Amino acid sequence: MQFAKRLAPLQMNVFADMDRAKSRARAAGREILDLSLGSSDLPTEPHVIEAIAQSLYDPSTHGYLLFHGTKAFRQAAAEWYTKKFGVAVDPETEVLPLIGSQEGTAHLPLAILNPGDFALLLDPGYPSHAGGVYLASGQIYPMPLRAENQFLPVFEEIPAEVLAQSRMMVLSYPHNPTTAIAPLSFFQKAVRFCQEHDLVLVHDFPYADFYLGKETMPSVLQADPDKTVSIEFFTFSKSYKMGGFRVGYAIGNSELILALRQVKAAVDFNQYLGILNGAIAALQGDQAGVHQAVEIYRHRRDVFVDRLHEIGWPVPMPEAAMYVWARLPEPWVKDSIDFAVKLVEATGVAVSPGAGFGKSGEGYVRFALVHEPEILVEAVDRIAGFLRG
Repeated sequence: MQFAKRLAPLQMNVFADMDRAKSRARAAGREILDLSLGSSDLPTEPHVIEAIAQSLYDPSTHGYLLFHGTKAFRQAAAEWYTKKFGVAVDPETEVLPLIGSQEGTAHLPLAILNPGDFALLLDPGYPSHAGGVYLASGQIYPMPLRAENQFLPVFEEIPAEVLAQSRMMVLSYPHNPTTAIAPLSFFQKAVRFCQEHDLVLVHDFPYADFYLGKETMPSVLQADPDKTVSIEFFTFSKSYKMGGFRVGYAIGNSELILALRQVKAAVDFNQYLGILNGAIAALQGDQAGVHQAVEIYRHRRDVFVDRLHEIGWPVPMPEAAMYVWARLPEPWVKDSIDFAVKLVEATGVAVSPGAGFGKSGEGYVRFALVHEPEILVEAVDRIAGFLRG
Protein backbone atom coordinates (compact mmCIF):
# COMPACT_ATOMS: atom_id res chain seq x y z
CA MET A 1 0.00 0.00 0.00
CA GLN A 2 1.37 3.40 -0.98
CA PHE A 3 0.69 6.69 0.79
CA ALA A 4 1.08 10.33 -0.14
CA LYS A 5 4.55 11.83 0.20
CA ARG A 6 3.12 14.62 2.36
CA LEU A 7 2.82 12.11 5.22
CA ALA A 8 6.59 11.60 5.42
CA PRO A 9 7.43 14.73 7.45
CA LEU A 10 4.57 13.94 9.85
CA GLN A 11 6.00 10.58 10.88
CA MET A 12 8.52 11.93 13.38
CA ASN A 13 6.64 12.83 16.52
CA VAL A 14 8.64 13.51 19.65
CA PHE A 15 5.49 13.66 21.75
CA ALA A 16 4.45 10.15 20.64
CA ASP A 17 7.90 9.01 21.74
CA MET A 18 7.29 10.64 25.11
CA ASP A 19 3.94 8.87 25.43
CA ARG A 20 5.72 5.55 24.97
CA ALA A 21 8.30 6.52 27.58
CA LYS A 22 5.50 7.42 30.02
CA SER A 23 3.87 4.04 29.36
CA ARG A 24 7.12 2.26 30.14
CA ALA A 25 7.45 4.24 33.36
CA ARG A 26 3.91 3.34 34.42
CA ALA A 27 4.54 -0.31 33.63
CA ALA A 28 7.59 -0.14 35.90
CA GLY A 29 5.42 1.17 38.72
CA ARG A 30 6.31 4.86 38.49
CA GLU A 31 3.75 7.45 39.51
CA ILE A 32 3.65 9.91 36.62
CA LEU A 33 3.82 13.63 37.35
CA ASP A 34 2.98 14.90 33.88
CA LEU A 35 4.36 18.37 33.13
CA SER A 36 4.57 17.68 29.41
CA LEU A 37 1.13 18.74 28.16
CA GLY A 38 -0.35 22.24 28.31
CA SER A 39 -3.87 21.04 29.10
CA SER A 40 -5.38 23.04 31.93
CA ASP A 41 -6.27 21.09 35.06
CA LEU A 42 -8.72 23.81 36.10
CA PRO A 43 -12.49 23.25 35.63
CA THR A 44 -14.69 25.07 33.14
CA GLU A 45 -16.80 27.79 34.77
CA PRO A 46 -20.29 26.68 35.96
CA HIS A 47 -22.20 29.27 33.90
CA VAL A 48 -20.53 27.91 30.75
CA ILE A 49 -21.43 24.32 31.63
CA GLU A 50 -24.99 25.40 32.38
CA ALA A 51 -25.38 27.03 28.96
CA ILE A 52 -24.23 23.83 27.28
CA ALA A 53 -26.43 21.66 29.51
CA GLN A 54 -29.54 23.69 28.76
CA SER A 55 -28.86 23.40 25.04
CA LEU A 56 -29.06 19.61 25.25
CA TYR A 57 -32.80 19.83 25.94
CA ASP A 58 -33.44 22.04 22.90
CA PRO A 59 -34.03 19.80 19.87
CA SER A 60 -33.29 22.70 17.52
CA THR A 61 -29.63 22.31 18.50
CA HIS A 62 -29.43 18.64 17.50
CA GLY A 63 -28.93 18.99 13.75
CA TYR A 64 -26.10 20.01 11.46
CA LEU A 65 -24.82 23.50 12.13
CA LEU A 66 -23.97 25.52 9.03
CA PHE A 67 -22.27 28.91 8.90
CA HIS A 68 -25.39 31.05 9.15
CA GLY A 69 -26.44 29.15 12.26
CA THR A 70 -23.32 30.45 14.03
CA LYS A 71 -24.39 34.11 13.80
CA ALA A 72 -24.92 34.62 17.54
CA PHE A 73 -21.47 33.21 18.30
CA ARG A 74 -19.82 35.37 15.65
CA GLN A 75 -21.52 38.47 17.01
CA ALA A 76 -20.41 37.66 20.56
CA ALA A 77 -16.83 37.07 19.39
CA ALA A 78 -16.76 40.34 17.45
CA GLU A 79 -18.16 42.32 20.39
CA TRP A 80 -15.70 40.72 22.84
CA TYR A 81 -12.81 41.43 20.51
CA THR A 82 -13.76 45.06 19.98
CA LYS A 83 -14.21 45.60 23.71
CA LYS A 84 -10.87 43.98 24.55
CA PHE A 85 -8.67 45.35 21.76
CA GLY A 86 -10.51 48.39 20.40
CA VAL A 87 -10.65 47.05 16.84
CA ALA A 88 -13.94 47.09 14.94
CA VAL A 89 -14.95 43.66 13.59
CA ASP A 90 -17.66 42.66 11.11
CA PRO A 91 -19.16 39.39 12.42
CA GLU A 92 -20.49 38.48 8.96
CA THR A 93 -17.22 38.66 7.02
CA GLU A 94 -14.38 38.82 9.54
CA VAL A 95 -15.14 36.00 12.04
CA LEU A 96 -15.17 32.23 11.51
CA PRO A 97 -15.92 29.63 14.22
CA LEU A 98 -13.35 26.84 14.51
CA ILE A 99 -13.06 23.47 16.20
CA GLY A 100 -10.18 24.86 18.27
CA SER A 101 -7.61 27.26 16.83
CA GLN A 102 -5.45 24.30 15.74
CA GLU A 103 -8.02 23.59 13.06
CA GLY A 104 -7.40 27.06 11.68
CA THR A 105 -3.61 26.97 11.77
CA ALA A 106 -3.61 23.50 10.17
CA HIS A 107 -6.13 24.29 7.41
CA LEU A 108 -5.19 27.85 6.47
CA PRO A 109 -2.05 26.80 4.53
CA LEU A 110 -4.33 24.81 2.21
CA ALA A 111 -5.94 28.11 1.23
CA ILE A 112 -2.70 30.05 0.79
CA LEU A 113 0.15 27.79 -0.33
CA ASN A 114 0.75 26.10 -3.64
CA PRO A 115 3.14 23.13 -3.63
CA GLY A 116 6.68 24.37 -3.02
CA ASP A 117 5.70 27.74 -1.56
CA PHE A 118 7.41 28.75 1.68
CA ALA A 119 5.83 29.49 5.03
CA LEU A 120 7.93 31.40 7.57
CA LEU A 121 7.54 29.73 10.95
CA LEU A 122 8.94 30.36 14.41
CA ASP A 123 11.66 27.95 15.54
CA PRO A 124 10.96 26.68 18.15
CA GLY A 125 7.23 26.79 17.61
CA TYR A 126 3.96 24.93 18.08
CA PRO A 127 4.10 21.66 16.07
CA SER A 128 0.71 22.02 14.32
CA HIS A 129 1.96 25.12 12.52
CA ALA A 130 4.45 22.96 10.65
CA GLY A 131 1.95 20.16 10.16
CA GLY A 132 -0.45 22.38 8.25
CA VAL A 133 2.30 23.51 5.89
CA TYR A 134 3.36 19.92 5.20
CA LEU A 135 -0.23 18.92 4.46
CA ALA A 136 -0.38 21.75 1.91
CA SER A 137 2.86 20.45 0.30
CA GLY A 138 4.60 23.68 1.25
CA GLN A 139 8.15 24.30 2.42
CA ILE A 140 9.13 25.65 5.83
CA TYR A 141 11.70 28.33 6.50
CA PRO A 142 12.37 28.26 10.25
CA MET A 143 12.97 31.69 11.83
CA PRO A 144 15.32 30.99 14.77
CA LEU A 145 14.30 32.40 18.15
CA ARG A 146 17.24 33.21 20.40
CA ALA A 147 17.41 34.30 24.00
CA GLU A 148 19.61 37.26 23.08
CA ASN A 149 16.79 38.55 20.83
CA GLN A 150 14.09 38.00 23.50
CA PHE A 151 12.93 35.02 21.41
CA LEU A 152 11.69 37.31 18.62
CA PRO A 153 12.53 36.53 14.98
CA VAL A 154 14.91 38.74 13.03
CA PHE A 155 13.16 39.39 9.72
CA GLU A 156 16.33 40.76 8.13
CA GLU A 157 17.93 37.31 8.33
CA ILE A 158 15.41 35.75 5.94
CA PRO A 159 17.17 35.13 2.58
CA ALA A 160 15.85 37.06 -0.42
CA GLU A 161 15.39 33.87 -2.43
CA VAL A 162 13.20 32.43 0.33
CA LEU A 163 11.13 35.60 0.57
CA ALA A 164 10.53 35.47 -3.17
CA GLN A 165 8.83 32.08 -2.72
CA SER A 166 7.10 32.86 0.59
CA ARG A 167 3.36 33.32 0.99
CA MET A 168 2.76 33.41 4.73
CA MET A 169 4.35 34.11 8.10
CA VAL A 170 3.11 32.54 11.34
CA LEU A 171 3.68 34.25 14.68
CA SER A 172 2.41 33.38 18.15
CA TYR A 173 2.89 35.61 21.21
CA PRO A 174 2.77 35.03 24.13
CA HIS A 175 4.89 32.23 22.78
CA ASN A 176 4.69 28.51 23.29
CA PRO A 177 7.15 27.08 24.25
CA THR A 178 9.51 29.94 25.21
CA THR A 179 6.87 32.06 27.07
CA ALA A 180 8.26 35.17 25.32
CA ILE A 181 6.04 38.20 24.79
CA ALA A 182 6.00 40.66 21.91
CA PRO A 183 5.25 44.39 22.15
CA LEU A 184 2.89 46.20 19.80
CA SER A 185 5.92 47.75 18.06
CA PHE A 186 7.06 44.26 17.02
CA PHE A 187 3.67 43.50 15.46
CA GLN A 188 3.71 46.84 13.67
CA LYS A 189 7.08 45.91 12.20
CA ALA A 190 5.76 42.48 11.22
CA VAL A 191 2.73 44.01 9.48
CA ARG A 192 4.92 46.39 7.48
CA PHE A 193 7.23 43.52 6.53
CA CYS A 194 4.35 41.35 5.35
CA GLN A 195 2.76 44.20 3.43
CA GLU A 196 6.07 44.91 1.72
CA HIS A 197 6.63 41.27 0.73
CA ASP A 198 3.00 40.31 -0.01
CA LEU A 199 2.79 37.82 2.84
CA VAL A 200 -0.23 36.70 4.83
CA LEU A 201 0.42 37.38 8.52
CA VAL A 202 -1.00 34.66 10.77
CA HIS A 203 -1.07 35.17 14.53
CA ASP A 204 -1.92 32.23 16.78
CA PHE A 205 -3.13 33.84 20.03
CA PRO A 206 -4.14 31.16 22.56
CA TYR A 207 -2.56 32.98 25.52
CA ALA A 208 -4.23 36.34 24.98
CA ASP A 209 -5.10 36.60 28.67
CA PHE A 210 -2.08 34.80 30.10
CA TYR A 211 0.27 37.67 30.78
CA LEU A 212 1.61 37.14 34.27
CA GLY A 213 2.58 40.78 34.81
CA LYS A 214 0.26 43.76 34.96
CA GLU A 215 -0.09 44.63 31.26
CA THR A 216 -2.29 43.17 28.54
CA MET A 217 -1.04 41.44 25.43
CA PRO A 218 -1.50 43.18 22.06
CA SER A 219 -3.45 41.66 19.20
CA VAL A 220 -1.86 41.68 15.77
CA LEU A 221 -4.97 43.50 14.52
CA GLN A 222 -4.09 46.45 16.72
CA ALA A 223 -1.08 46.79 14.42
CA ASP A 224 -3.24 46.12 11.34
CA PRO A 225 -6.67 47.60 12.20
CA ASP A 226 -7.67 47.71 8.53
CA LYS A 227 -6.90 43.97 8.36
CA THR A 228 -4.82 44.37 5.22
CA VAL A 229 -2.77 41.15 5.60
CA SER A 230 -3.61 39.67 9.00
CA ILE A 231 -5.65 36.88 10.53
CA GLU A 232 -5.66 35.88 14.19
CA PHE A 233 -6.71 32.67 15.92
CA PHE A 234 -8.19 32.51 19.42
CA THR A 235 -9.06 29.40 21.42
CA PHE A 236 -11.27 28.92 24.47
CA SER A 237 -8.94 26.18 25.74
CA LYS A 238 -6.75 28.39 27.90
CA SER A 239 -8.62 31.51 29.07
CA TYR A 240 -11.92 29.68 29.52
CA LYS A 241 -10.55 26.21 30.35
CA MET A 242 -12.60 24.57 27.57
CA GLY A 243 -9.89 22.47 25.91
CA GLY A 244 -12.03 19.36 25.62
CA PHE A 245 -14.90 21.27 24.04
CA ARG A 246 -12.78 22.18 21.01
CA VAL A 247 -13.94 25.70 20.25
CA GLY A 248 -12.16 28.76 18.90
CA TYR A 249 -12.39 31.25 16.08
CA ALA A 250 -10.50 33.05 13.35
CA ILE A 251 -10.77 36.81 13.09
CA GLY A 252 -9.27 39.17 10.51
CA ASN A 253 -9.01 39.92 6.80
CA SER A 254 -12.31 39.09 5.11
CA GLU A 255 -10.70 37.41 2.08
CA LEU A 256 -8.66 35.15 4.34
CA ILE A 257 -11.73 34.34 6.41
CA LEU A 258 -13.66 33.41 3.27
CA ALA A 259 -10.81 31.26 1.96
CA LEU A 260 -10.54 29.39 5.27
CA ARG A 261 -14.32 29.00 5.31
CA GLN A 262 -14.14 27.35 1.88
CA VAL A 263 -11.52 24.86 3.09
CA LYS A 264 -13.51 24.21 6.25
CA ALA A 265 -16.67 23.55 4.23
CA ALA A 266 -14.89 20.73 2.42
CA VAL A 267 -13.81 19.12 5.70
CA ASP A 268 -16.60 19.59 8.24
CA PHE A 269 -19.64 21.58 9.30
CA ASN A 270 -19.28 23.00 12.80
CA GLN A 271 -19.29 21.58 16.29
CA TYR A 272 -22.51 21.13 18.27
CA LEU A 273 -24.43 24.40 18.71
CA GLY A 274 -24.60 23.82 22.46
CA ILE A 275 -20.81 24.18 22.64
CA LEU A 276 -21.04 27.52 20.84
CA ASN A 277 -23.74 28.55 23.32
CA GLY A 278 -21.29 27.74 26.10
CA ALA A 279 -18.62 29.81 24.35
CA ILE A 280 -21.06 32.74 24.09
CA ALA A 281 -21.68 32.46 27.83
CA ALA A 282 -17.93 32.48 28.40
CA LEU A 283 -17.43 35.65 26.35
CA GLN A 284 -20.45 37.51 27.71
CA GLY A 285 -20.41 36.29 31.31
CA ASP A 286 -18.40 37.10 34.41
CA GLN A 287 -14.69 37.19 33.59
CA ALA A 288 -13.60 36.54 37.18
CA GLY A 289 -12.71 32.95 36.29
CA VAL A 290 -10.21 34.15 33.69
CA HIS A 291 -8.50 36.46 36.16
CA GLN A 292 -8.50 33.75 38.82
CA ALA A 293 -6.85 31.28 36.44
CA VAL A 294 -4.09 33.78 35.63
CA GLU A 295 -3.48 34.29 39.36
CA ILE A 296 -3.29 30.54 39.90
CA TYR A 297 -0.69 30.12 37.16
CA ARG A 298 1.26 33.11 38.42
CA HIS A 299 1.49 31.51 41.86
CA ARG A 300 2.46 28.15 40.40
CA ARG A 301 5.14 29.81 38.30
CA ASP A 302 6.62 31.53 41.34
CA VAL A 303 6.67 28.35 43.41
CA PHE A 304 8.13 26.22 40.63
CA VAL A 305 10.83 28.64 39.52
CA ASP A 306 11.87 29.38 43.10
CA ARG A 307 12.25 25.66 43.79
CA LEU A 308 14.29 25.16 40.61
CA HIS A 309 16.58 27.96 41.76
CA GLU A 310 16.94 26.30 45.15
CA ILE A 311 18.23 23.09 43.55
CA GLY A 312 20.69 25.06 41.44
CA TRP A 313 18.85 25.23 38.10
CA PRO A 314 18.87 28.94 37.13
CA VAL A 315 15.84 29.40 34.84
CA PRO A 316 14.39 32.82 33.92
CA MET A 317 11.03 33.89 35.34
CA PRO A 318 8.38 33.51 32.59
CA GLU A 319 6.34 36.61 31.80
CA ALA A 320 3.40 34.86 30.15
CA ALA A 321 1.62 31.60 29.26
CA MET A 322 1.53 28.52 31.51
CA TYR A 323 5.01 27.10 31.03
CA VAL A 324 8.62 27.32 32.11
CA TRP A 325 11.22 27.16 29.32
CA ALA A 326 14.46 25.93 30.82
CA ARG A 327 17.95 25.65 29.38
CA LEU A 328 19.25 22.17 30.18
CA PRO A 329 22.29 21.81 32.41
CA GLU A 330 25.37 19.88 31.37
CA PRO A 331 25.76 17.15 30.24
CA TRP A 332 22.20 17.11 28.86
CA VAL A 333 22.24 20.32 26.84
CA LYS A 334 22.86 18.58 23.51
CA ASP A 335 20.05 16.01 23.73
CA SER A 336 16.75 17.15 25.20
CA ILE A 337 14.93 14.00 24.03
CA ASP A 338 17.39 11.74 25.85
CA PHE A 339 17.00 13.87 28.99
CA ALA A 340 13.20 13.77 28.87
CA VAL A 341 12.99 10.02 28.22
CA LYS A 342 15.47 9.10 30.94
CA LEU A 343 13.90 11.56 33.41
CA VAL A 344 10.41 10.07 33.10
CA GLU A 345 11.69 6.50 33.21
CA ALA A 346 13.80 7.19 36.29
CA THR A 347 11.50 9.54 38.23
CA GLY A 348 8.03 9.56 36.63
CA VAL A 349 8.35 13.29 35.87
CA ALA A 350 7.32 13.92 32.26
CA VAL A 351 8.47 17.06 30.44
CA SER A 352 8.48 18.19 26.80
CA PRO A 353 11.90 18.07 25.11
CA GLY A 354 12.76 21.29 23.34
CA ALA A 355 13.74 19.44 20.17
CA GLY A 356 10.08 18.56 19.71
CA PHE A 357 9.36 22.23 18.96
CA GLY A 358 12.08 22.67 16.34
CA LYS A 359 15.83 22.67 15.80
CA SER A 360 16.33 25.86 17.81
CA GLY A 361 14.55 24.25 20.75
CA GLU A 362 17.36 21.77 21.28
CA GLY A 363 19.07 22.25 24.62
CA TYR A 364 15.82 23.21 26.39
CA VAL A 365 12.85 21.52 28.04
CA ARG A 366 9.36 22.86 28.64
CA PHE A 367 7.52 22.37 31.91
CA ALA A 368 3.72 22.82 31.91
CA LEU A 369 2.40 24.25 35.18
CA VAL A 370 -0.72 22.10 35.18
CA HIS A 371 -0.63 20.82 38.78
CA GLU A 372 -1.08 22.21 42.26
CA PRO A 373 2.04 23.82 43.82
CA GLU A 374 2.79 20.90 46.13
CA ILE A 375 2.94 18.51 43.16
CA LEU A 376 5.18 20.92 41.27
CA VAL A 377 7.53 21.03 44.25
CA GLU A 378 7.58 17.24 44.40
CA ALA A 379 8.41 17.13 40.69
CA VAL A 380 11.38 19.45 41.18
CA ASP A 381 12.60 17.37 44.12
CA ARG A 382 12.51 14.26 41.93
CA ILE A 383 14.38 16.15 39.21
CA ALA A 384 17.02 17.19 41.75
CA GLY A 385 17.65 13.55 42.65
CA PHE A 386 17.94 12.66 38.95
CA LEU A 387 20.44 15.44 38.29
CA ARG A 388 22.57 14.32 41.22
CA GLY A 389 22.75 10.91 39.62
